[in-house]
Amino acid sequence: MKLTLALTVLGSMLWMAPAAAAQCGDILGHSVQQLKTRESVDLCEQFKGKTLIVVNTASKCGFTPQFEALEALYQQYKEQGLVVLGFPSNDFRQEHSDEEKTAEVCYLTYGVEFPMFSTTSVRGDKANPVFKALIAKTGESPAWNFNKYIVSKDEQQVVHFGSRTSPTDAKFIAELEKMLAAE
Repeated sequence: MKLTLALTVLGSMLWMAPAAAAQCGDILGHSVQQLKTRESVDLCEQFKGKTLIVVNTASKCGFTPQFEALEALYQQYKEQGLVVLGFPSNDFRQEHSDEEKTAEVCYLTYGVEFPMFSTTSVRGDKANPVFKALIAKTGESPAWNFNKYIVSKDEQQVVHFGSRTSPTDAKFIAELEKMLAAE
């Protein structure tokens, strides 16, 4: 009897595991490697139910100072469920080839505490799956570094802002606050 009950419970748990993993959509349904480590992060496990700002970054770009405003937003709104996800990219030839230098710019120069991931492609056929999903939802591919996508908690709404839109822009902040307030 005990063995039958144990097997039934185990079978139920195994059957439910894929359902739990499938609760994230195309944006968060991936694991990605953290910047300057060999460790991967399961985006669904870590960030499900959070409002996201997903940004393609570059350390040698005129827009690189946006790190300061992105970090300030992260600090201001993280208790309300905001997470900023940074994806360094050399698609526009403005990222270091050495991730040590990229990490130095992010963490030491700008004091970034939000999650940063390994250098990756963010456009075209080689785009990582997160950006492929963002592009599919918005029809907007990064045209340069520091494109920003605000993603709702359920991944159903995604709003794109180009590089020239500062994270302190009133329309950007309004959209972010609207997503944070949504149930």
